[in-house]
Amino acid sequence: MAIVWRPSHEVVEAANVTRLMRAHGISSAEELRRRAVEDIAWFWDAVVRDLGIEFSTPYERVLDSSDGIPWTRWFVGGRLNLAHNCLDRWAERTPDAIAVVWEGEDGDVRRVSYKELRLLTDRLANALRSLGVGERDAVGIYMPMAPETVAAFYACAKLGAISLPIFSGFGAPAVAARLNDAGAKVLITADGSLRRGRQVDMRSIAEEAKALAPTLKHLLVWPRLGPRESDWDELLSSQPDVFETRAFDSEHPLFIGYTSGTTGRPKGAVHVHGGFLVKIAEEVAYQVDVKPGDALFWVTDLGWIMGPWEIVGAHALGATVLLSEGAPDHPGPDRVWDLVERHRVTQLGVSPTLIRALIPHGAEHVTRHDLSSLRILASTGEPWNPNPYEWLFRNAGGGRLPIINLSGGTEVGACFLSPLPIDELKPCTLRGPALGMDVQIWGPGGNPVAPGEVGELVCTQPWPAMSRGIWGDPDRYLETYWSRWRDVWVHGDWASVDKDGFWFLYGRSDDTLSIAGKRLGPAEVESVLASSPLVKESAAVGVPDDVKGESLQCVVVLAPGAAAGDATAAALSELVTEAFGKAFRPARIVFASDLPRTRSAKIVRRAVRASLTGEDPGDLSSLENPQALDAIREAAS
Repeated sequence: MAIVWRPSHEVVEAANVTRLMRAHGISSAEELRRRAVEDIAWFWDAVVRDLGIEFSTPYERVLDSSDGIPWTRWFVGGRLNLAHNCLDRWAERTPDAIAVVWEGEDGDVRRVSYKELRLLTDRLANALRSLGVGERDAVGIYMPMAPETVAAFYACAKLGAISLPIFSGFGAPAVAARLNDAGAKVLITADGSLRRGRQVDMRSIAEEAKALAPTLKHLLVWPRLGPRESDWDELLSSQPDVFETRAFDSEHPLFIGYTSGTTGRPKGAVHVHGGFLVKIAEEVAYQVDVKPGDALFWVTDLGWIMGPWEIVGAHALGATVLLSEGAPDHPGPDRVWDLVERHRVTQLGVSPTLIRALIPHGAEHVTRHDLSSLRILASTGEPWNPNPYEWLFRNAGGGRLPIINLSGGTEVGACFLSPLPIDELKPCTLRGPALGMDVQIWGPGGNPVAPGEVGELVCTQPWPAMSRGIWGDPDRYLETYWSRWRDVWVHGDWASVDKDGFWFLYGRSDDTLSIAGKRLGPAEVESVLASSPLVKESAAVGVPDDVKGESLQCVVVLAPGAAAGDATAAALSELVTEAFGKAFRPARIVFASDLPRTRSAKIVRRAVRASLTGEDPGDLSSLENPQALDAIREAAS
């Protein structure tokens, strides 16, 4: 596979990571990666100093693993507050700099300075305190992306409360499950939001959730849609303008990030002030190269880890974050590109599935917009297929921008794999381990695999943003991530490294196809199907088979104009067989109108598999379109 992008001399010279390297006499990215895992204490201390992260009480040690690597403590003895680093210090130094640009689906635009955001945050922190919220109390945040959402997150941090970012598309049972898991005292929500031209009644959902959550004492409703009666303005207007931000131990809990599991109970990953701040600031600085004055826009929701990632990352560096309400393809398929043009976005983050969904609308919706402000394209959520990657690279980037393809997760609190903007890139690559992450690819015996072989992604040393456990269930945390090999985090992704040292992902290891003793990542099959002009997108899954153990079945969404039928199924089946051999000939190809996906556009393969087999799909609360499962069942029957 050929190199598709090489950084120019100007890009290398201007990169944040180049500044870090030169400060320590490091001449190449590979040398930096090596040193960052040979001495992780040196590296993370260097990050704190390079990015100017402020501790009110300096830490005595960078890390302490005396209780075991799964329970490593970071920045030991240090005290700080994430909200001070992300908000207060910029409100004092650059008060008129824009912290948040928000655009509603109806076209309403607000620009909020750091000074204005601190005023809103401080009043909200005082309001929460007046409602009885104190240190380590849990506060749910069930809101669309808006300046008030950011203020709610920082207000909790200032108080030392634990925020619960909850996906804004959840129904009442899913909201209540998270509130009950953490014993939340307050839920901050909105009366509603706009999505695809209709009003979503979030207030009613929140009230229903409150009835299901015995510990919840107060519902605080931001009147996004109005003019329904709300106590938001009355409560906040009566509060003092200033809240004295307190410093906490670096290990003080910051938020619980919930991720859906294969069971009905979501996992609550605990993140803390010090480790999350340092790791996220490091990633946003060195991987997507954000600087003061930049505008970062990631198409996401606060309830997914990339919501806190973009807010904390941009604001730790004194930059601007762009938040948008509603769907990324409404009112037109060019909405993302229109937002980039009008708000002069410098770093844009998308998911591969979003790009696949936009491709059928035509490249003209991208190229007719002025995207010259962009310096970085970025992606996460799932492995890329070559054709959508190339489409984004050529049409949005004009061949002049890197795609910083990163991968991690809610429990990781950050990413394991990511390129740097000074790296050469091949299509679909993640290039290598993120800085300071001792990531390797192991085979079943617990040894590194050879170049070109697919194995399990593991991490053999701790990192600052690692989860401090699963809320209320430390045994589940150890069993899920640390039980296969002692003191080794097993992430659940399949990966490989090619002969040139470029890393690639193949999807979740629990999604991996194991057919007649042969293993294959579903993304590999989906890439082959995507090469056909008949296919818009697909999901490849393994289902139980008495002879092979598993057989391959593919659910295919056809491109406009393509006809479902035996001839199309036979042609697609032959395409897969030619690529992988007769052992992987699909046992069945099912044509469906849609695939189940989250609001962040990630396809949920376990739900596809369950629809084909009739099994329990587990927690489906994150699905934006659960009706897709009914369509798959009907098509498969």
